[in-house]
Amino acid sequence: MEDVEGTGTRRAAPGEPEEPEEPDKRAAPGEPEEPDKRAAPGEPEEPDEPAEPDELAAPGEPEAPDERAASEEPDEPEVPDDPGAASAWAARTGVVWDVLVIGGGPAGASAARVAAELGASVLLIDRARFPRYKTCGGGLIGISLAHLPPSVLSTIEQEVHEVRFSLRGGAAKTRRRSRPFLALVHRERFDEALAAAARAAGAIFEDSVTVRSLEESVGGLVTVSTDRGILTARVVVGADGTSGRTGRYVGVEIRGTDLGLEVELTRTPQSRSFDGSIAFDWGVPPGSYAWVFPKREVLTVGVIQARGEPQQTRAYLDSWLTTTGLRSLEIERSSGHLAQWRAPQSPLRRGSVLVAGDAAGLLDPWTREGISFALRSGCWAGEAAALATDAVARAATNTATSADRRDRALEAYSRRVNDVLDPDIRAGERLLHFFERHPRAVHLALAYSGLGMRLFVAVCDGGKTLGGILSSRFLRRALALFGS
Repeated sequence: MEDVEGTGTRRAAPGEPEEPEEPDKRAAPGEPEEPDKRAAPGEPEEPDEPAEPDELAAPGEPEAPDERAASEEPDEPEVPDDPGAASAWAARTGVVWDVLVIGGGPAGASAARVAAELGASVLLIDRARFPRYKTCGGGLIGISLAHLPPSVLSTIEQEVHEVRFSLRGGAAKTRRRSRPFLALVHRERFDEALAAAARAAGAIFEDSVTVRSLEESVGGLVTVSTDRGILTARVVVGADGTSGRTGRYVGVEIRGTDLGLEVELTRTPQSRSFDGSIAFDWGVPPGSYAWVFPKREVLTVGVIQARGEPQQTRAYLDSWLTTTGLRSLEIERSSGHLAQWRAPQSPLRRGSVLVAGDAAGLLDPWTREGISFALRSGCWAGEAAALATDAVARAATNTATSADRRDRALEAYSRRVNDVLDPDIRAGERLLHFFERHPRAVHLALAYSGLGMRLFVAVCDGGKTLGGILSSRFLRRALALFGS
C-alpha cells in the first residue's frame, strides 16, 4: 500500500474561513464481441433510467421499485430552507474549486480526503441525503483495511474467523482460522465515517445535490450543472456509481453486469451462531453464489448472478433463506443493485475528469468485491487531482507548461489503475469463467483443499491478489486446460 501523507500547508477552501466548520451487471458468460458503452464521449447525456421493476423487486414482497430506488438515491433530494444553508451553498457556486468530487461513497470520500490532505481545495457532493443506506455485503479485505484512515476502523462490526461453503444448497463444510481474515461493516455507518474523515482533512461536503451535466472549457475548467446551481473546478473526480453521469461522460466501457438481491434480517438470539462466521453457497445458475454476512444488529443475506434472469435470481434468494434457516427472521430492508466491471483499456479519464470505483467499473468479476478497488482508486484519483492542480499553480505563467503538467499528473492515475488493478480484474474474469463451467471443482478446492483455503484466506487478509495468484505459469496452464 502507498500511504499518502499531506505535504505542505493546506489551502483553505474557497469562500470558507481558515477553519471551516463541519456542515450540520453482467452479460452472458464469455466475452462479448463489442463491450457495452455507457455513452460515447461528446454525445448528449440521457436522463437516468430507473431499474427494471422485475429485476429489483424484493423476494417474496410486492414490487415497489420506486420506494427502493428512493432508499438508495432519491431523485428529488430535499434542499434545506434555512437561509444560512442557502448562503453557504451560494459560496460553493461562486468560486473555482481545485477538486470537485462527485459521489460520497468509499471512492469519492477517499479521493476528497487525500486531495484535501495534499493541500487542494475540495468540494465533495452526493445525490443522497447522508447518512444513507447502501446495498452491499460490507466485507473488508486486508487491502481495504490498509487504505482506511484510523478513524474509520471503529465502524467494523464483526471480525470473521470462520467460513461455511456449500454447493447448490447442500450440506455446508466449515473452515476455521484462529486469526480473523475478514472484517464486516454496515455501509451506512462506514460511508458516513469516510465522509467525516474527508471533512476532517479540510474537504467541504454537501449532500442532496444531483448532477445534471458536465462540460469542460477550452481553458481546462470543468463546469458541473446541478439541481442547485453551477459548480466549477479545475479537476473533477467522478465516483457516482454504476448509474452516475461521470462514467457516461468519460465513456466507460462495461464488459459485464450482474444483478444482486439482498435482504437485511433482524438478529435474534438464535442467529448468534453467525457471529464471526460467514457463509457462501455456489448456486445452480452459472457464476452465481449466495452469502450470509453478520453485522451487529442485522444479518445481510444476498445472492448475485448474471443480469437477465430476475425471476431466477429472486428464486435463488428465496431458497437460500430456507436453506440457512433464516426465513423466520424479520426482513428490515430488501434491495437490489447492479455490479459492473470494465472492459480492457476502458477509459479512466476524459480531459480533467477522472472516474474511480464503481463509476469506472472497478471490481473483481468473480467475487464481485469492489470496496478495495474503490478505496485504492479513490486515493489515487485524489492524489492525482491534487498534484494536477498544484502543477497548474506552479506553471501558471506558462499556459502550455501548465496544461502539460496537469495532463501528466492525471494520466499517471490511468496508468496506475491499468498497471495495478486491471490485472486483478482480468484474473477475476478468468476465474469467473472457470467457476461458471466447474462450480464443483471450485467448491472442492475451497471447502476441502488446504491449498484452496490458504489462497482464499490470503486474498481475504491482503497477502495475495488474484492477479498475483494467476501470475503463476502452472495455474494459468491449468485454467487453460479447462477452457478458462
